[in-house]
Amino acid sequence: MIKTGIYTALGLSLLMSGCATVQKTQTHETPKSEQPTVSKSLQVSAEQPNGLKRKVAIGRFTNETKYGQSFFIDKNNDKIGKQAMDILSAKLFESGKFIMLERADLSKIEDELKIGNSASLSNAADYVILGSVTEFGRKEVSDVGLFSRVKKQEAFAKVHIRIVDVSTGQIIYSEEGKGSAFTEDGTVMGVGGKAGYNSQLNDKAIDAAISDLTSNIIENMTDKPWRGYILGYEDGSLITSGGASQNIKAGDSFDVYKKGKQVKNPQTNMMITLPGKKVATIDILATMGDTPQSEVSLAEITSGDLSSYIKNKDFSQLYMQIGAK
Repeated sequence: MIKTGIYTALGLSLLMSGCATVQKTQTHETPKSEQPTVSKSLQVSAEQPNGLKRKVAIGRFTNETKYGQSFFIDKNNDKIGKQAMDILSAKLFESGKFIMLERADLSKIEDELKIGNSASLSNAADYVILGSVTEFGRKEVSDVGLFSRVKKQEAFAKVHIRIVDVSTGQIIYSEEGKGSAFTEDGTVMGVGGKAGYNSQLNDKAIDAAISDLTSNIIENMTDKPWRGYILGYEDGSLITSGGASQNIKAGDSFDVYKKGKQVKNPQTNMMITLPGKKVATIDILATMGDTPQSEVSLAEITSGDLSSYIKNKDFSQLYMQIGAK
């Protein structure tokens, strides 16, 4: 009788401890400590913008997997590709380092401009990002024990991107990113939750895959020196490209270079531009314009000689870069 009571108490204790382990449905992503973060040198302060902004466009992002080809596609494009494009565009915009130019829905913007009899957009990007979702899928795993059953749903995604320098047409960077998300539900002695199909895991897996390479994308597009151009000369001041939206402000100093000669490399059969020669230094006096398309700056020459370019009204061989501090 005593032994029976002991066994009964032990069984109740195990059952109570087992029931205590039943957890609600939770969705898990890559822990923040494991996700890549933007390096401190690229972080942007709201009061003091860090660095000059590049103009970036996402040329295309497609779903190249077999998953969802039957029901994720609309008449214009695949929804998974559009989703990946929107996520990447949002993350780059939130970094504060770039001016993001619309390309995926550019036709809709052009239609609106036609309605208002406005001129077409003519703002070229410095970099174009091309990408695709190359792996995408789901799986379910069940772990069945003596008194318990755990069901795990997992979605996984892999994306590939490449960055093209518009000025040269060369690919400057290529990488893949991976991400996954999962949810678990368990029962003990028939007590617990039963999970249905969780469609949010698809979204979270794509987001995690893009987050896996966002920091490297940012660093590679900001590694190349920012360039601006001299557009003209009027009333004693140079007119230069760029303005407030690119973080240009009065007092900024730029070095002006004459473009280097182009020579053909017989080994690669490609044209190479030799390093430019510094010919002057200019300081920004004021910025003008409301949008990246209309913005310009006024500048004065503080050193060097640009008289021959001003006299000929030809600045096509010149470009400007941020001056040394």
